[in-house]
Amino acid sequence: MARKRVVTRVAGLVQGVYFRDYAQKEARSLELSGWVRNRPDGTVEVVLEGETEKVETMIAWLHTGSPQAEVKEVQVTEEQPLGNQAAFAIRYN
Repeated sequence: MARKRVVTRVAGLVQGVYFRDYAQKEARSLELSGWVRNRPDGTVEVVLEGETEKVETMIAWLHTGSPQAEVKEVQVTEEQPLGNQAAFAIRYN
């Protein structure tokens, strides 16, 4: 299967609405690796790696996000896959 890695930046009302927790649960259900963290500018950064179709599914989820989120924009930058197999995590830095 083809693998894909992306770095995304999600803007809108995405901090303080359990966005990271929901993102982690969704990414783990899709068996993706990577991480999610809040950024100082109010956005949320999400790094995803896994099977191309599953990464695309997660990107589509990011456009809606958690139930209380109000996503305004999702920027996606593709990178070379690193072969990372670690469980998707929440970062606090």
